[in-house]
Amino acid sequence: MFYTFSGKKRTWAAGTLQLLTLYGTCVAYVITTATCLRAILKSNCYHKEGHKAPCNYGDTLFMILFGVIQIIMSFIPDLHNMAWVSAVAAIMSFTYSTIGLGLGIKQVIENGTIMGSVTGVPAKSVADKLWLIFQALGDIAFAYPYSVILLEIQDTLESPPPENQTMKKASMTAIFITTFFYLCCGCFGYAAFGNDTPGNLLTGFGFYEPYWLIDFANACIILHLIGGYQIFSQTIYGSVEGWASRKFPDSGFVNNFYKLKLPLLPSFKLNIFKFVFRTVYVISTTGLGILFPYFNQVLGVLGALSFWPLAIYFPVEMYFVQKKIEPWSRKWIVLRIFSFLCFLVTLVGLIGSLEGIISEKIG
Repeated sequence: MFYTFSGKKRTWAAGTLQLLTLYGTCVAYVITTATCLRAILKSNCYHKEGHKAPCNYGDTLFMILFGVIQIIMSFIPDLHNMAWVSAVAAIMSFTYSTIGLGLGIKQVIENGTIMGSVTGVPAKSVADKLWLIFQALGDIAFAYPYSVILLEIQDTLESPPPENQTMKKASMTAIFITTFFYLCCGCFGYAAFGNDTPGNLLTGFGFYEPYWLIDFANACIILHLIGGYQIFSQTIYGSVEGWASRKFPDSGFVNNFYKLKLPLLPSFKLNIFKFVFRTVYVISTTGLGILFPYFNQVLGVLGALSFWPLAIYFPVEMYFVQKKIEPWSRKWIVLRIFSFLCFLVTLVGLIGSLEGIISEKIG
C-alpha cells in the first residue's frame, strides 16, 4: 500500500526511519527498565531508612539482566505468536498509568493547592529555557510511537471486516485513551509538585508512600517494557531475516534449521543466523543504554526523529495521492502548512534533546 502511493525511494526512506525508531525505542526500554528496578530498591530503602537516606544504586547490572531476559525472549518466532505478550503489556500499561494518576490526584488534595505556574520550570537563562522547551517538544512527540508499528499490526489482521477499517477504529480508541491518561498524569503531576516534578513520577520519587504501591507500579512498568521490547524488536527481526533469506537463498548459515534437545526442555529448531543476529541486536541496545542512560533526553531524540516523517509527512503525502488533492487547493495549502509546522517541532525537539544528551555526558 505505501509503495503504491509513495514510490520506491520514499518507501525505503520510511522503512529505514521506522526500523531506526524501533531500535531506538528498544534502547529507551533498556534504560527505563533499569530505572524502575532501581526505583523499587530505593523505595524500600527510603521506607526503612527515611526519605533523606543515601539510597543510591547503579543501573548497569539491571540493564545487563534485562538484556539477558530479552535474548531468551527473542526466540519467540514472530508477532503471530505474541498476542499474549501484547495483552500483558497493555494491562500493565493501564495499571501503572492509573496508579500514577491516582497518586497525583491524592497529592494535589493533600497540598490543598495547585503547585507550579503557567510559565513552567524556571531556568538560569533564556537559552537554557529554550533548550528545555525544545527537549520537552521531543518528549511530547515520543508520546505517540504506535505509528511505527501500525502497518505491521494491520498486516497481521484477518478480514472481513477490511483491515483498514479495523485499524481505524483501534487507532481512534487508542489515541483517545492514551491522550486522556497522558494529559491527566502530566497535568496532575505538575499540579502536585510544581517545579520539583520529576521526569518520571513513579521513579523520580515525587511519591514515597505507600511504598508497596510504588513498587507494584514499577513492577508493572517492567513487565510492560519486557513485552514491549519484543513487540518492537520482532518487526526488525522479521525485516532483516527476510532480507537475508532473499539475498542469500543458498546460504546454509542463513536458511538451515537444526533440531536441538536440551535437558528438561522440549526439542526446538535453531537457525544460526537468527541466533547470532538477535543476540547481537539485544547486546547492542543494552550497550547503548549503558553508554547513554539519560531517560528524558533519549526519549526526546526518538520522538523528534519519528514524529514528523512517520506520523505527519508520509501520511499526508499518501492522503494527497489517495484523495487526488489538487496542488494549491485550500486543503493542499492547509495540510502543507500543518506538515511544515510539525517539521519545525521535530527539528527543535531533536536539537534540544541532542543538546541535553551532550550536556549530561560532558557535565
